[in-house]
Amino acid sequence: MSMPFYVSPEQMIKDKADYARKGIARGRSVLVLQVSEGILMVAENPSRALHKISEIYDRIGFAAVGKYNEFENLRVAGVRLADMRGYSYDRRDVTGRSLANAYAQTLGTIFTEAPKPYEVEIVVAEVGLSEATDQVYRLTFDGSVAEERGYVAMGGSSESIAAYLGEHWTETLSLSGGVRLAIDALGRSTPPGSGAPSDGPREIPLTHLEVAILQRDRPRRTFRRLTGQTLSDLGSLADG
Repeated sequence: MSMPFYVSPEQMIKDKADYARKGIARGRSVLVLQVSEGILMVAENPSRALHKISEIYDRIGFAAVGKYNEFENLRVAGVRLADMRGYSYDRRDVTGRSLANAYAQTLGTIFTEAPKPYEVEIVVAEVGLSEATDQVYRLTFDGSVAEERGYVAMGGSSESIAAYLGEHWTETLSLSGGVRLAIDALGRSTPPGSGAPSDGPREIPLTHLEVAILQRDRPRRTFRRLTGQTLSDLGSLADG
């Protein structure tokens, strides 16, 4: 009689976590920064068709790293949940916290019950009427939730990027300064498949960036993509 195959729960959870972390680390980084004008989201993303940064609801944005098809499923589910809750009750009942809790339950269930965990890490951000009321929630592949302040770096060389942001981010950072800081921080990451890190910071073309802001002073839908000349002007202002 053959012995049944057995893996301890501890080992299974560890293997799943290691698998998810490796998948996330292979991708390019995404940054979320609080600036005086709102919440800035910046991703190194050469693709013009596949977005890592999106709108969820009026004052709520979504940023993600990892496998596109997996975090896109989460984004679409979040949009549907927000629309249904806003239509059934009131638009003010749709909050970043409630969406983060829903995502946490979904990711936690997938991590514990599915054979393969989602290889994703996401941020749900809600811009407030003042900087003090901004909400930024970071969710990992196992459903863990952390409320962040100031800045978040996900995917790729997130540890080195976070360290750089910690040295240079300030509470009075402007939108143009935030764009330049994000570009500088992403330039210190190691691109996927390049092997050893380069000798100095990389220069990332603006066409390889996906940039958006949850703009505090907009009346309802605060999400705005920054592209083309607008993005070039912000980079020039920051350089000056």
